[in-house]
Parts: sequence; structure tokens; C-alpha cells
Amino acid sequence: MVRIDTPREASFATGTRLFVRFLAATHAVAFATIWVQSAGLVGPLGIMPAGRLFAAARAQLGNRAWFEVPSLCWIFGTGHFIDVLCGLGIGLSLLLFLGFAPAVCLGLLWAFYLSLVSAGQDFFNFQWDTLLLESTLVAVFLVPWTLGRTRSPYDPPRLARYLIWWLLFRLMFFSGVVKLTSGDPTWRHLTALTFHYQTQPLPTPLAWYAHQLPTWFQIASCSVMFAIELAAPLLIPAPRKLRHIGALSLFSLQVVIALTGNYAFFNLLSLGLCLTCLDDEWWLKWRPGPRAPAGEAAPLRDPAGRFKPTALRWFAALSVGVTFFESVAATSRGAAGSQIVQAVDEWVGPFRSFNTYGLFQVMTVERPELVIEGSDDGRDWREYALPYKPGDLARRPGWVAPYQPRLDWQLWFAALGPPESSRWVETLCVLLLRGDPAVVGLFSRDPFPGHPPHYLRVVRYLYEFTDAKERARNGNWWRRTPIDFYIRPMALPLDSK
Repeated sequence: MVRIDTPREASFATGTRLFVRFLAATHAVAFATIWVQSAGLVGPLGIMPAGRLFAAARAQLGNRAWFEVPSLCWIFGTGHFIDVLCGLGIGLSLLLFLGFAPAVCLGLLWAFYLSLVSAGQDFFNFQWDTLLLESTLVAVFLVPWTLGRTRSPYDPPRLARYLIWWLLFRLMFFSGVVKLTSGDPTWRHLTALTFHYQTQPLPTPLAWYAHQLPTWFQIASCSVMFAIELAAPLLIPAPRKLRHIGALSLFSLQVVIALTGNYAFFNLLSLGLCLTCLDDEWWLKWRPGPRAPAGEAAPLRDPAGRFKPTALRWFAALSVGVTFFESVAATSRGAAGSQIVQAVDEWVGPFRSFNTYGLFQVMTVERPELVIEGSDDGRDWREYALPYKPGDLARRPGWVAPYQPRLDWQLWFAALGPPESSRWVETLCVLLLRGDPAVVGLFSRDPFPGHPPHYLRVVRYLYEFTDAKERARNGNWWRRTPIDFYIRPMALPLDSK
């Protein structure tokens, strides 16, 4: 009797394990960076106190506030509990990285980070925050549901792997689609990169050099970017070799983006997602030493409890249904305002775990910057320096990621609109006039050591990269031109000093 060996289904244990470790490292970075900034941003004396948010939500929404602003802070408060959440989050990240009770760690990390994002208001409303939440929630079904340490290679359930691939597809493909459907002429004419490197929130040193490249190169680079964002995701469900080509193309794009721009932990998380598309056979090619025998046992496939498959199916139906509907609506003009879209968003929106994505839907072609200046006499003005945002013209752009200086980032957004759209900037000025140490600590340099200034103003400048000749002449990385007063000179009322 002749025995016929059927080909074994590809396993993805290695890529999944690496993705979970990327996820653990991302959480550790996210919690740690929030910890050092939270007092000045959302602490009791911060710019947007979290306690005030929860009090207002309870007053306006009653019991529904628990659903609209989901957070453990409802139970434990917002003072030192935010520090506790950050400390616990770092500890859970370490346990996850080492493989202890991965599903439990991921579930708790999701709940803790959602609690912080809900409390953080404008300062925690970035796409990578929601990407981290969604990735973590999906990853609960990607790992074994055990309480001990996972030592054996574990091949995730096929449906859970498809959910991760669906997340990667949406993240990349719709980032390309929204650029084209936005109607922005710089994307349509492939000239967006002639502006991007100098107008992005926090450029790296290499961004200055990229900005100096000729226009034809920028147009060609934009074409390649569109080819990767729109074509490579379509290869994710394709046969093995095509899938690997697509994943490695997306991986390479993320590396290039990370070299020219500081996007917090977005690139780290995106790189981890790409790794899930590479099967174990691909990883064996890069492993030193002899190859495993052909008959060696495959990685363990789903030793979880009986209830996991059912829970996974229900979750997959909800996740794919909601995200497919929202992603299509986000790229269709007028669909975002439909009653169905609004109803879906009302139910799943507060949890920030079923999302649409699309960075730089409209390219910013100019770079206004807010410069905060203080004075003791109203004549001699000294600048408050933020650690990473452009300020000093001679300071080289820095390497920041995966750390995210959230005040630096939010001031970039504030500069693009009128003061009325960012009232918190005036609150920031009041706290600086009072010399609040948590807020002053968010700046890299206090120009008034020992006492706060008597007056404060915010000047809006137009910042541009210098060219090679100008930088060789004066050493500056930037040039700037004053635009207007974002906030005119102000002082504290006498009765509040």
C-alpha cells in the first residue's frame, strides 16, 4: 500500500511570537512615556485635568457616562491611580514579553490603556493609540489561553491570524485610499513629499536631507509609496511568495517612514503586524545552524479551552462587520454622516478598538509653529523651549520615537487652526504664569528659573527648512517668519497671583 503525504498547512508561530513581543515592547514604551508626562497633561493641576472630565461626563450623561468614557478611573479615581495604571502596564508588558499568561496580560493591558486614553482627552487621541488598542484586543485570540508560561511554539488559530491580517490590510490600504479620495491636489499630482518632510509634526535629522532632494525624486518616491500602500496589502491573502513580497514591501515602507519622521510607536507596531505574514518556513532560512528534519512535529495548534473557538467566531463577526462597514463609509463622500454610520460609531466608538485609519489624508503644505514667550516687564521676551518641537533655529531635529512628547505634538495641531479651536493653549499659558511645576516640567528649559514671568504671549511663526547654502553659512536648520499673535500678551489677574 502506497502512503501519500499531504502537504502540511503552513504555520506562523515565529512571526506571531515576534509580533506579541513587539506588542509588549510597544505597551511598555506607551505606559512609560505617559507616566512621565501625565501630571502636567491630565493631572489635578495639569492642562486638561482628567478629574474634571469625569465630573463633567457624570453631570451631563448620568449613568451612561460609564459607557461613553470607559475607564477604571470611574472606580479608583484619577489622582495617583493614573500612575498606578502606568506602573501596572509596564509590569504586564514585561510578563507578556516573557510569555506568562499572554491572553490575561493582553486583556488587562487593553483595559488599562483604554482607561488612560479615555482620561487623556486631546492628548491621547492619536491613531497609534487606537491602533495599539485594536491590536491588543485582536491579539487576545492570537495567543494561547493559559495561565502559565508559554514555552512551546504556538501556531495561532487561522481565524485569529486572518483578523490580524485584516487589521494590517485596513491600516495600509486605506491609508492610500483616503489620500486619493480626499481630493487633495498634492496627493493627486504626486507632489506631497515636496512639503511633507518639513511640515510633518516632528521630523528627524534625515528629513532635512530628504527635503533637499529634487522634485523629480519626490514625485517618484510618492509614486512608490502609493504602489506599496495600494498594491502590497492586496498580496496579504495571496499565495505564500506573493504574501511575503507584500509584507516585506510594507515593512520596508515603515522603516523609511521611521527614518524621516518621529511617529511615536506607530512604526514599531506596524512592523510587528507585518511579521505575522511570514510563515515559519521563511524564518528557518535566516536561522543559523542545521535545518529541522522534515518529519519534525509542527508547532502546537490551539491548546486553549473549549470556549475560545466560539468567542473567536463571535468576535471576528463583530470586528470584521463593523470595521468593513466603517472603512468603506470613510472613503465614500457623504457616507460618514449617515444615520447607520453614526449609530455604529455610537456603540463601538467609545472603546476605540474597531477603527478606520489613514494618516495624512490631506497634506499640510506650510508649517506654522507656536512659540510661547514670557516677560517680566513686557519688553524683554524669552522663549520657552520644548524638548523636541522646532524652536531654536540652530537646533537639529532630533530622534524621538518611540517616545511621544504629547504636548509638542498637540501644539503642532493647535498652530494649524484658530485659538478658539484649542482653548487649552490659553490654559497652558495660565499655568505657566502660575509657575505650575508639573507643566513647566514638560518644557526642556525654563527661561524664568525661581519665579514665573509676569506676562506671557504666544507668537505664531512660519517655519521652513533652510537649504544647503544657508545652513553652511549660518548653521541653522530652520528659518522662520512671524505670522501673528496666537495669544496676545496676557497676565494673571491681581487677585489670582
